[in-house]
Amino acid sequence: MKPVVNSFFDSSSNTISYVVSDPNGNSCAIIDSVLDFDFSSGRTNTAFADEIITFVNEKGLTVEWLLESHVHADHLSAAPYLQEKIGGKIAIGENIKLVQDTFGKIFNEGTEFQRDGSQFDQLFKDGDSFHIGQMRGDVIHTPGHTPACLTYIIGDAAFVGDTLFMPDFGTARCDFPGGSSTTMFHSIQKILSLPDETRIFVGHDYKSPERDEFAWETTVRDQKEKNIHIKVGKSKEDFVKMRDERDKKLNMPKLIIPSLQVNMRAGNMPDPDDQGNTYIKVPVNKL
Repeated sequence: MKPVVNSFFDSSSNTISYVVSDPNGNSCAIIDSVLDFDFSSGRTNTAFADEIITFVNEKGLTVEWLLESHVHADHLSAAPYLQEKIGGKIAIGENIKLVQDTFGKIFNEGTEFQRDGSQFDQLFKDGDSFHIGQMRGDVIHTPGHTPACLTYIIGDAAFVGDTLFMPDFGTARCDFPGGSSTTMFHSIQKILSLPDETRIFVGHDYKSPERDEFAWETTVRDQKEKNIHIKVGKSKEDFVKMRDERDKKLNMPKLIIPSLQVNMRAGNMPDPDDQGNTYIKVPVNKL
């Protein structure tokens, strides 16, 4: 089956959110939503999420799932806001528990912060399946960028999150806590073992210097033939060496501190204080 895929590009974080719908019905899923956040003022904004809500309502779609490919470090999830407005179950990989344990310690969350994934409606494990109307989706565990990364295969489309980028940009970093370039290599092989004609939808695009336009759709065949980091013929040793050396030169994402604290809570803000004020912690020399 060929799902209908509509894409929404968030220029502030270079994230692509997807509305994936059943071509034979009105059911849909939203993948990797974005809540606008101005770090300098600490203010949130729902303008980008509202674009998706408007689209869903105009098309008469029913949201069944709000899918997260992983705990994002570069933007805040809008999943709770979308759920309140248009419904859907919030889902992520079961290894969110590992991410919550790691960052619960880094952000000194204390025992009141649950590290069992209970903030989410559904925790997927490798090999699980789900449905969007009559359309089946399958879950592949593809860690490396983070321990909880998933690829969602829906019909002829694979939504790979931050595991792969467009072929001319390569692959995602692996230096966050719990990340591993060796693990990433093996995860990518799972994706590249899918049929060549499988459509791949990436989670971000940063537009390589050789390209004039942003892009986010490619195929397994293109990745195998053209991906500058991982195309056929690249050994695991070469990939790991390249990825590790490259990661040492990268800065932390500008929104990593608020993003992790919010996204490991399924897009919810930390609990407010007695006066109703919400705060984000800034750990010093921890990331």
